[in-house]
Amino acid sequence: MEENNQIREEVLQSVSGLSDEQLNMEVQEGCWTIMQVLQHLYLLERAITFTISDQLANGQTKSIGDKPIHLAINRSTKIKAPSIVEPENKFLTLVEMEKKLSESREALTKVVDTADPLLLAQRAYPHPVFGELSLKQWIPLIGLHEKRHLEQIEELKEELS
Repeated sequence: MEENNQIREEVLQSVSGLSDEQLNMEVQEGCWTIMQVLQHLYLLERAITFTISDQLANGQTKSIGDKPIHLAINRSTKIKAPSIVEPENKFLTLVEMEKKLSESREALTKVVDTADPLLLAQRAYPHPVFGELSLKQWIPLIGLHEKRHLEQIEELKEELS
């Protein structure tokens, strides 16, 4: 979680000097705004937190080897976001989004801090690219996913100029 928190701080630092108008501006037709990227990060963290909780309570024990989740930061492969984590096209303020991101991180931290580490390793849930992933690997994947999108945010910021 420490690395996840560090990456989240980098994401928030990256957008801190931008106005709400800039954050919600479409710089490329058909591409997400910076705010939509942030909303996607929130929706994904919330969904993964729910999934981890559900699998801890109701999942089956499985033997899952580690997957190369570090590849998640490679943006050369485009991945269509599942509809459940696709952002809306509506104006949001940074204050609103920071609150949502804080809430989703608090919920994740609470689940991780109270989870049995053995169960995290023995329970799994499928990922669209990596296949069955242990709950233990889903946790750092959140940070790697945010790092991937941090690069996207930096590219979108350049286009704002």
